[in-house]
Amino acid sequence: MVSDIFAVSASWSRSVIEFADGLDPWMQTAAEWGTDLFLGVFAILFLMAWWRARSVSSRLVGLALFAPVATVIAYAVSRTIKSFFEQLRPCQAMTDLNTIATCDPIGDWSFPSNHAAIAGAAAAAVIVAWRRFAVVAAVFAVLEAFSRVFVGAHYPHDVTVGLLVGALVATLVSLLAARPMTAVVDKLAQNDHLRPLLLTEDAAHGPQAERTRENAHSDA
Repeated sequence: MVSDIFAVSASWSRSVIEFADGLDPWMQTAAEWGTDLFLGVFAILFLMAWWRARSVSSRLVGLALFAPVATVIAYAVSRTIKSFFEQLRPCQAMTDLNTIATCDPIGDWSFPSNHAAIAGAAAAAVIVAWRRFAVVAAVFAVLEAFSRVFVGAHYPHDVTVGLLVGALVATLVSLLAARPMTAVVDKLAQNDHLRPLLLTEDAAHGPQAERTRENAHSDA
């Protein structure tokens, strides 16, 4: 079963790499740049989620501020999983093909994709803090994952598992951190200098803020 999945994934990867090899050089360069730039989009989404959360509640501010941390944790989990597998990258195994990406040396294994894990984690963390942005975050995560296959760095199953691992880990740790992060934001917001960075006046004194404080008090 596993060998069948790998065979199909390798076949798809070969087809994508062969297609990419026939593109104009400028398109190949754009693809190579894009595989890293797509990750930069999530930094912008983190900032947008934090800015928007300021006008809603301290809980969402906490989730938005924790999003980069959740992403780093998911990346660490992905790297740990990768250490148990020694799967060659497509560019290492299919030496008859020309890949866009410069091939990493053997020992930098393929499964799962750390880039995809970061993208999946970042998207999930953004969605937890800002559900209305789910479609945009998910689209960029998928684009990042596909770009890793396109440049010949990973197989489709590498990026699929990477996305899932990243999303699951980031969602779990974000939800676990929601309550303590809310308390941290409420505490910091008591400082007059920090409050504008954390909560708008409406969010600090509105009904949502009262419910958040009541919930925190009842859970204590």
